Formats: sequence, structure tokens, C-alpha cells
Amino acid sequence: MIRAVSLSKRLSGQPVLEALAFEVPEGTTLGILGPSGCGKTTLLRILAGFEPPDQGSVYIDGQPVRGPGPRVGLVAQHATLFPWLSLRDNLAFGPRALGRTRGECTALVDALLSVTGLTEAAHLLPRELSGGMRQRAAIAQVIATQPAVLLLDEPFGALDAQTRTAMHEWVLGLLATWKTTTVIVTHDTEEALLLSHRVLLLSARPAQVRLTLDVEPPPEAGRSWRTLTDPAFVAQKRLFLDRLHDTPIDAAE
Repeated sequence: MIRAVSLSKRLSGQPVLEALAFEVPEGTTLGILGPSGCGKTTLLRILAGFEPPDQGSVYIDGQPVRGPGPRVGLVAQHATLFPWLSLRDNLAFGPRALGRTRGECTALVDALLSVTGLTEAAHLLPRELSGGMRQRAAIAQVIATQPAVLLLDEPFGALDAQTRTAMHEWVLGLLATWKTTTVIVTHDTEEALLLSHRVLLLSARPAQVRLTLDVEPPPEAGRSWRTLTDPAFVAQKRLFLDRLHDTPIDAAE
């Protein structure tokens, strides 16, 4: 579904990405790890069409990305809900803008409110929601446009540990239901391994692929916080950390 070919990018004259290449099969999740400032957010913006690469190309379902569009949805680090709209109207905004009928919008929003556990909060404004509820709503707002690709930029970084654990379980269930091809940027190794089918580790600037690890078995809807202590998961984490520490780190990092 996603194919990145030799992506390179400079910002303010400094190289940020260098010859990045990877693929994400349809319906799977790619986790991206890397040191702070290595260009992970820039990479997501290129995948979403908000930033053009200096070199290389991005293809979504075989079509080159020329700019932002409804087939790719980006969720930023902080919830970007419209503060003057109720939760229901926030979720309906995208489908309405895409020309969906009132009946289609209502059915879609009702389904999203149900799957996100936010039905009782549908009438509330964003400021009346908790942090976890706002983040669920922000992801649902993007899902409402029914994108083929969902990009998540450290969506749980500002949440406390207990809320993050609940959000992990919720996201696993959501992706199992909506089957959206997903890329998630995170600093958390366990989060990347729990949510992803494949994990990509980037170097410091200019970001290059240091190592790639396929997660076996792939995450399914039944995964939960208990998975973190499962022997198979622990073995995967140990393998990843072993490879991480065995991989040379460049001088800049």
C-alpha cells in the first residue's frame, strides 16, 4: 500500500533524510523508532503529501503522492479537534466535506462513537474531554474520512502510563476493525512491537534505516497489556534490543 523510494530531504540547508526506502503491505502496521530530531515527523509529512521530498518518491496503492488528499490521514502529536464543535460534529466534518450524505455521515459517526467508546460524550466540546478521550477522538476524526493510510505521529506520548496502556488496546481493536494500513512513529520500543507488524529503526540525522524487524506473530485484536509479559513477545523484544545494541551508531548520534 505504501512504497517509499530513495527519500531524501534537507531543511534549512541541513540533511534530514537520506535515501530512505521501505514498503508497507496493505492492512499492516509499520512502527518507526528513532532518536529525537532525526526526521520522523518530516517523514510522515512527506508520506502525507504536506512536504515534497528533495529526491525520491512516495507511492500510495501504486499512485505517486503529489500533495495531501483524503486517501492519507495524519494524526499529529497533539489532538487537533475544532474547539468550537461538539465531538459528533468534529467527526462528521471530514465526511461532510467529502460530500457524504447526511445519512451516511450519521451512520459513520455513530459507528465511530461506538468503537471508540465515546457515544456518551458525543455532545461535549473538546475542552470537556479527558486527554485520552481527546486523543481517541482525534484518531476517529481522521478515520471518519475513511483513508487508505493512517499516519500516527507519537499519538500517545503526552498520556500517562495507565491511559497509554488502555489506548494501545483500543488502537489494536480499531485497526482490526477498520483494516487501515498504518504507520506509527514512537519513542517506545514496547509500543512499537505491540502495535506493529514490522519495526523500522532510523539513525540520527540524516536519517537512514539502521535495522528492520518483522514482529512474529503479527498483532491481532486479541492482544492486550498481558501480551507484554508473554514469552514470545519478550523474546521478540530481546531480539530487537540485541540487534539495536549490536548495530553501530554513527558519530552524530
